[in-house]
Amino acid sequence: MRLKFVDRNISGLLLVLPAHEQSFLDDMKNFDFPHSRSIKLMNVMGYDKHRLVSPNVTSSDLAIHGLRHLFDNQMVKPNSIDAIIVVTQSPDYLMPPTSSVIQGELGLKEDMLCLDISQGCAGFLVGLIQAFSLLNQDSISRIALINVDVMSRKVNPRDRNSYPLIGDGASIAIIDKSDRNEIWSNIMMDGSRREALMIPAGGMRLPSSPETAEVQDAGDNNFRSLDDLKMDGSAVFNFVQTEVPPLIADIMEFSNKTDSDIHSYAFHQPNKFMLEKLADKLGIEHWKIPMDVVKRFGNNSGVSIPTVLATNLKKDLLTGPALYCLAGFGVGLTWASMILSIGPLEFCEQIDYP
Repeated sequence: MRLKFVDRNISGLLLVLPAHEQSFLDDMKNFDFPHSRSIKLMNVMGYDKHRLVSPNVTSSDLAIHGLRHLFDNQMVKPNSIDAIIVVTQSPDYLMPPTSSVIQGELGLKEDMLCLDISQGCAGFLVGLIQAFSLLNQDSISRIALINVDVMSRKVNPRDRNSYPLIGDGASIAIIDKSDRNEIWSNIMMDGSRREALMIPAGGMRLPSSPETAEVQDAGDNNFRSLDDLKMDGSAVFNFVQTEVPPLIADIMEFSNKTDSDIHSYAFHQPNKFMLEKLADKLGIEHWKIPMDVVKRFGNNSGVSIPTVLATNLKKDLLTGPALYCLAGFGVGLTWASMILSIGPLEFCEQIDYP
């Protein structure tokens, strides 16, 4: 599906990361896995550190911490926000929406829209699409788009394939109306392949119970329960290598842009190996696609694209404007891309929680 927007703008970006950091090699000591193989895996996949929340920290905690930072430092006026969109797969509750929790805790105005979207790896793109659409309304001029996940709380520490690479975090993008921007996007979904990346239990289909919480050997000394994240790494890799290249080719055709027009590519960050293979298939020089988010912070799901922007591209975003190609791909399965001009941002910061 192709989508086009005009007169929309990202005016500010804040990244909120847990202060607690763990190393990949320390994590791997907890598994029956040779040290030499851990070193090789670290180098090939681009692993090193990841940021994790404490066991009692929720998605709203990270988001509220970030918004208070913006309000207290007079970077955003609380009453200027007309809508809150929260994109997460780790909500505080089944009900009410996490966006309502955030609005209530901060005492924001009642004359606003609070909306939750359940999305992961492509969540920043899905959130932007929703925000750009809402700005068609005369009563909505500014939106706080919050991408947040604390997925480490849903990954079993004994799952060697997932735990050492998972990361937590939140981002807050301020979305405004503009009279200078043209935006092209496309999005695809295939729910028939949903089991490649899922948490089997915890919803209405299979409620959590003592039975679903039982940890079992999933093979190759990986242990998890039905309440934990389950990822078919081979299926996800093949999906990315097969579906994303035509997605990027389509957005280039749709926007009538070429690689020479694009300043940088901000892609979802599963691991360095997957991104290098993807870049080679796309014929894009590796230096144009930052690939170090997993190495520095872990795979933080829908927050990975804002993490790329706020860490690798901060200087350019503050001076801009420049044309960027964003792409997210994963859970759903969902894959989406977007070409848009960003900058100069009013702010682009990274802060720690707490």
